[in-house]
Amino acid sequence: MERLAEGVHRPLVLVNGPAGAGKTLLVADWLAQDPLPWTVAWLTAESDDDAPGLFWADVQQALRHHGLPLPHDVGTPARAEEVDRSLLVRFAAHLNGLTDPVLLVLDEFDRVTSPVIADQLEFVLHHAGPALRLVVISRTEPLLPLHRHRAADEMTDVRGADLAFTEEETAALLARHGLERGAETARLLTGRTEGWAAGVRLCALAMRQADDPDRFLKEFEAGHSTIADFLLGEVLDMQPFETQDLLLRTSILEQVHPDLANALTGRDDGEGILASLERSNAFVTAAGHGWYRHHPLFAEILRVHLRSRYPGLERQLHRTAARRLCDAGQLLSALRHAAAAEDWEFAATQFVSRLGIGRLFTGLDADGLGELFSAMAPGTPGAAAELVRAACALARYDATGGLAHLSEAEARLAAASADPAEAAQAAHPAALSAMHLSCAFLRVVAGRLLGSADMAEAAAAAAERPARQVPSVYLAQHPELPALLLTDLGSARLSAGHLDAAEAALAAAVEASASDTPGTAFSCHEALGGLALIDFLRGWPGKAEVRAREAVAEALRAGLSPARSNGIAHLVLAAVAVEHDDLAVARAELERASASCGALDDPVVAAGAAVLGSRLLPAAGDPQASPHALTGAGAGAGARPGPGGPPPWAHFHLAPAEASAHLARGAAEAAREALEGLGQAPDCVAERAVAVARAWIAGGESRKAIEVLDSLPTGAGTGPAITVRALLARAEAADRLGDAAAARRLVMRALGLARPDHLRRPFLDAGPWLRRALHGRRLPAHDWLPPERVGARPAEPAGTAQAFVVEPLSPREHEVLECAAQLMSTEEIAAHLCLSVNTVKTHLKSIYRKLSASRRGEAVRRARELQLL
Repeated sequence: MERLAEGVHRPLVLVNGPAGAGKTLLVADWLAQDPLPWTVAWLTAESDDDAPGLFWADVQQALRHHGLPLPHDVGTPARAEEVDRSLLVRFAAHLNGLTDPVLLVLDEFDRVTSPVIADQLEFVLHHAGPALRLVVISRTEPLLPLHRHRAADEMTDVRGADLAFTEEETAALLARHGLERGAETARLLTGRTEGWAAGVRLCALAMRQADDPDRFLKEFEAGHSTIADFLLGEVLDMQPFETQDLLLRTSILEQVHPDLANALTGRDDGEGILASLERSNAFVTAAGHGWYRHHPLFAEILRVHLRSRYPGLERQLHRTAARRLCDAGQLLSALRHAAAAEDWEFAATQFVSRLGIGRLFTGLDADGLGELFSAMAPGTPGAAAELVRAACALARYDATGGLAHLSEAEARLAAASADPAEAAQAAHPAALSAMHLSCAFLRVVAGRLLGSADMAEAAAAAAERPARQVPSVYLAQHPELPALLLTDLGSARLSAGHLDAAEAALAAAVEASASDTPGTAFSCHEALGGLALIDFLRGWPGKAEVRAREAVAEALRAGLSPARSNGIAHLVLAAVAVEHDDLAVARAELERASASCGALDDPVVAAGAAVLGSRLLPAAGDPQASPHALTGAGAGAGARPGPGGPPPWAHFHLAPAEASAHLARGAAEAAREALEGLGQAPDCVAERAVAVARAWIAGGESRKAIEVLDSLPTGAGTGPAITVRALLARAEAADRLGDAAAARRLVMRALGLARPDHLRRPFLDAGPWLRRALHGRRLPAHDWLPPERVGARPAEPAGTAQAFVVEPLSPREHEVLECAAQLMSTEEIAAHLCLSVNTVKTHLKSIYRKLSASRRGEAVRRARELQLL
């Protein structure tokens, strides 16, 4: 209404929209609520008004009826078929001479199809000048030269999209019908009708008569309703036979292209009919790039009418659409139509032979495709159908069922390859190669789920030959398949503890997914998560955090829901948070990981969760947690998908956690026993050595601990998280042997290595000896570490701490002390507190006296011990 009020000051206003959009009601309501100080004439066009003489006679009569008399010398049309041009000149001249403007509303102008009338109306509008304002209400675009009016800013448009109801407006209309249903009902109704005013109104009327309005809306069948009567009567029945036929046949499509419409009708007039329907607002709108779409309610009604008028035709139309869309490279749309036609053999063959099998694992189309193929008839024959069943099972982490279907598919492929006649029946010349490549890919997936690197390696090698034989155009259309193959190969290697080989495959997967190609987001997300886990296992939490956040960002960018994303990245972020001693973040990230698709069934994710749990439980305040509680989960982690329990690398991280739990209970011998039999895995030898050394130290064998640590190789790429723990173990051994200076040097080196990544956990777990080693030392560069754990005095016995305080500090002395704790100079303290330097010095002397300290650092340390800071 605001747009109408503003637009009426221009020569032309066009209110354009489909039947039932509320065009006429809008203009009438506007004029009633905001009367204009001008003459307003309203003319509703009739079909007879397509004759120029009748049209202009009706215009003149409308003006007279609404209070604007016309002079006799203007004249009236003498014949229905034509109008003398001089009459239009006199009519325009008379309007141009009026003092006040005249507003002429031409309603249902779509009934006027004569180009002659359009030219005459443009002539009068132009020569009448500002005295004539025209409001045209029409379902179609009028034949006026609208482009010129728009270019000159002489026109205002109110279109169907402007007239569509919003959710708030739908809620208001429901309330006026006595239906106070809430925002969700308004949202559903607005979405179902796309805001079409008549549809909202008719649904509201029907809901008011229903026993359960909410249930009525959810179960509402548009094809058998007053909405169907409205659309069939106002839209479909008004079209010629060819247009009706095209609308009915194309109603099975989500979007329709003229070529596809021609294939369904058997004619070649699709382009013209669709363009005409779009121009006439007949519930067909342009979708871009030559495609069109039906209004969803209209399409639903048309499909019901199609089944009634042409029984059995719908299935054949779906078959035709499936083949045409498949030829056009629109595989997913083709599959939906093949499923609707129950042509499962065609669907499975095209899906596999065109390398679509990876889409069941991408996290984007997986749910929809899985649901689609879940309806596939059990008796559908062929290797392709078995491959689809295998893929669906593996996508559900059912390795046993997936391998059974995969073996059947391989047997059928072997038979087809041996029989040239059967091989000739393949969907296209490269179909067998595509199926062999799909088989190899699915075996890699099975190897990953079973934790069998050998199976994955063999399958990846077997995939190389068919990959060279498959047409490059198919690989280009489905880049997710090679990316997923590399990701699953890397995950299988990671599960087996082959970190170097896993890193190579996962890095290649990221590179294959890095060009923002469709479908590769999931593999990129998962590969980055795997690389982050490798970095963390090697002791590089900073690098691990960066890659894990990249993995999470990739999932967000691709719109992957938590249930469809892999949980490794969140596990790594949780583990890094434990190293930072940020346990609240660790728990939150662990919850996100547990909500992922692989939380229970993926061996890498399950084992990672067990390892993280083994670190989080003691860090959360239970240092003497039961070793069974720490490793019991690990024993079952990953056991469901594979026969061998958790991956080997998990043992090398669970055992040190079990040993630490024993040490917390004072059981050094039990700690060493927990670490026996682990072997010497190259990627875990340093962490094992540190755990063994701590066990020897706890048992009073500090020299043996140093021998173990001396045996570690140098320059092997071990990260700071492990190196810091090794340095602290050496420092503790040195402290036990009485070499306090060496212990302090080692601790300072550990602090320097830990500082960039803020590795607090190794120092928090080190034990009370660390306080003795750093007693009295200033650590201004390490404020990232809680001071009560580093360099602090041992806790004083009850009642002795207050002996340091001669008398309480004044508020100003407390402010000075806080500044001193921040390493401010005397001059900086004076400037900060707006005091003189001498006054600050006086306060400092008083602080030293009250805290029994002789210098600033000692005063700050004692203030922290007394919890004054």
